Order: sequence, then C-alpha cells, then structure tokens
Amino acid sequence: MEEEKKSGKTGLILLIVAAVLLAGAAVYLFIDSQNKGREIEEMTQLFEIEKEEMENEYSGFAVQYDEMKVHISNDSLIRQLDREKQRTQQLLEELRQTKATNAAEITRLKKELTTVRTVMRTYVRQIDSLDQINKQLAKENTRVKQQYQEQTKVVEKLTIDKEKAEEKVALASQLDAAAITVTPHNKRGKEEHKVKNVTQFVVNFTIVKNITVQTGEKTVYLRITKPDGEPLVKDASNTFKYENVNLEYSAKKYIEYTGEQQEVTMYWDVEEYLSAGTYNAYLFVDGVMIGEQSVTLN
Repeated sequence: MEEEKKSGKTGLILLIVAAVLLAGAAVYLFIDSQNKGREIEEMTQLFEIEKEEMENEYSGFAVQYDEMKVHISNDSLIRQLDREKQRTQQLLEELRQTKATNAAEITRLKKELTTVRTVMRTYVRQIDSLDQINKQLAKENTRVKQQYQEQTKVVEKLTIDKEKAEEKVALASQLDAAAITVTPHNKRGKEEHKVKNVTQFVVNFTIVKNITVQTGEKTVYLRITKPDGEPLVKDASNTFKYENVNLEYSAKKYIEYTGEQQEVTMYWDVEEYLSAGTYNAYLFVDGVMIGEQSVTLN
C-alpha cells in the first residue's frame, strides 16, 4: 500500500510538471506569435514608407525631365528626355500597383530607381555642358555683333567721306559763272528800266578758270523768267535737261572752253508784252546751274 501511495504521488507530480511545461510552451508560443505579428506589422509600415518615398522620387524625376526640356532646343536630346520620362512614369505606375508586402517587386523597383538616378545625373551633366557652350556662343555672338556694328560704323563713315569727296570733286569739276549782270536796253541800245521801253535783255558773265573741267565745246543755256515765274521763250520745243526735267530756255550759246577765264555775253530780244516786276536770269552748263542774277523793271 505504501508503495502504491508513493507511485500515485509520483505520477501526480509528473502530470503537474507536464501541465506546467505545456502551459509554459503555450505561453511562449503565444508571446512569440505576438512578437512576430508586431515585426510583420513594423516591416509592412517600413515598406509602405519606403514605397511612398520611391513614388515621390519617381514623380520628381518625371517633373524634372519636363523642366530640363524648357532650357534646351536640341530636338534629338528632347526626344531622349521624353523617352526617359515615359520610362520613369511607367515604373512609377508599376510601383503604385505593387503592394508594400511584395518585397521582391519593391526590391526590383528600388534597383530601377537607382538606374533612373544615374541616367538623370548623366543628362544633368550633359545639359549643363550644353548650357556652358551656349553661354560661350552667346558671348561670342555678342562680341561678333559688336565688331560688326563697329565695322558698319566705319564703313558708313567711309561711305559718307567718299560721298563728300565725290561731291567736292563733282563741284570742283563744274563750271562757275561770276560777275553776272542782267541789263535791260531800249531800242537805242541804252540801259532802260521802264518796262514799256525795254526791247532787249543783255546778260554778261565770266566763266571762271577751272583746270579740272574737261575742255572743249560747251553749250550755255540762258533761262529768263517773268515776275509770274513763266519763262521767256521763242519756241516751246527749246528745252534742255536739268535734274531729270526738261526746262525751256530763252537762249543758248556755244563756247569753246579752254580751262581759262572767259567772258560771255548773251541776248534776249523782247517780242512780247512785259509787265513790271523782277526778272530772273539763270545760266546752265552740262546740266548744272552755274549762276543766277535778277533785274527789276518798273
């Protein structure tokens, strides 16, 4: 009996120990599962945060590609940037559709993001280089423009100087009349200023010496205008060219010009009614007016 009691106590103790061990194991498993659950939850939160950061970075790169295109004009480079932008947007869309718990896909897209960063840095350096070249070209263009403007000013000045020199030469090569007098005469050949008695105008002048003028026969045209501006003419067909206009002349005279000073006299016989007032006499040679003078009749 005594042995049976001892055996029963031993079995009870073993049972209690087993129960305690089982209970401990259950508690351990429960605690372990709780810890693993928290770890999974924490990992999931970390993946969510990482996923959001990756999405923001992908979106930023897409915007940056658009901003880079604004500062360049190279069509080939713009097309390359468009392709990279489309690729970045495609990866962004894949990331948005990926669950944060899909570690493998998140890892892949993270590697793709690294590649996108590298490509972006390459284009940034390339565009910076182009920008420096463009700035240098712009600076050079400004310098060339300034040189061109300076040269243009020099050419314009030379042109003006040349025109002035040509004008001086032209003036120097023209005949000139001096000591011009317009004297009205009566029928006795005396000077007369009463308009009703005037029968002739006598015009005297001196052709000035000019060795630069080509010598030879010259035609001198005399044009006398009445107080109303109308010319005194014998025939309406008596005209000469002056500044691309045909002017009527009152008289003409041929002279042999030798380059030396020469005295000339021309006449106009009055055969029409004259009114009181101022009469102007103009002298022309080689299409140039060489002098003028006036006289007043009363």
